[in-house]
Amino acid sequence: MDKLRAAKGFICDMDGVIYHGSQILPGVREFVAWLYKENKQFLFLTNNSGKTPRELAEKLARMGLEVDEHHFYTSALATASFIASQRPGARAFVIGEPGLYNALYEKGITLDDVDPDYVVIGESSSYNYENICKAVHCVQNGARLIGTNSDLTGPTDQGIMPACRAFVKPIELVTGKQAYYIGKPNPLMMRTGLNMLGVHSREAAIIGDRMDTDIVAGIESGLDTVLVLSGVSDRKTVETFPYRPRLILNGVGDIPPAL
Repeated sequence: MDKLRAAKGFICDMDGVIYHGSQILPGVREFVAWLYKENKQFLFLTNNSGKTPRELAEKLARMGLEVDEHHFYTSALATASFIASQRPGARAFVIGEPGLYNALYEKGITLDDVDPDYVVIGESSSYNYENICKAVHCVQNGARLIGTNSDLTGPTDQGIMPACRAFVKPIELVTGKQAYYIGKPNPLMMRTGLNMLGVHSREAAIIGDRMDTDIVAGIESGLDTVLVLSGVSDRKTVETFPYRPRLILNGVGDIPPAL
């Protein structure tokens, strides 16, 4: 735990680490209090594209946890920044939630379901056959396919449910085009997170519940890696990957007592 104690910055996943759906996980309040007490720089870096940082802050507030919105960064924000840097003033057909639409709007990206430059897919409760067909048509006509993140599943109050990559896959299969995924473990998202923290990767740790996004992102970006078993991965899951986290904990609540 000495290396974790010495870390100046913490990048934390949210779904499966901080909460499941609308239920805050055990020990989270104590962990966040410890971050503030020790004056650690921290960022909640989530692949979920559905909510804005303000909405995420309000969600935690409803659970009794006050965290300022500048501590949040989402795959929606990363996706909007990427598209704006690649093609300023781009047009996009979007399947997603308000957090994604808002991020794209803030970067000057126009919604267009007729002749878009990009098809952008995030988590969405409005995902349906009509939208899939429209997305397929746009990609077949030359639009670039973007996924906000590569998560296949995610933890919810009802258990493990489909996530972004599950929504993108039918479009990939029909068009033969592979999506470019922006969220973790893409280094674009990790570099932005470290820049927001203002710390070097050697001085930071990532805490997540997924081996295929959080832990591999940390390893490839040079961060200390902490897997918590409160979300998707368990100890058997770890054995199926060719890499390992440095620490495996039951949840973030294990950290303050140990330190």
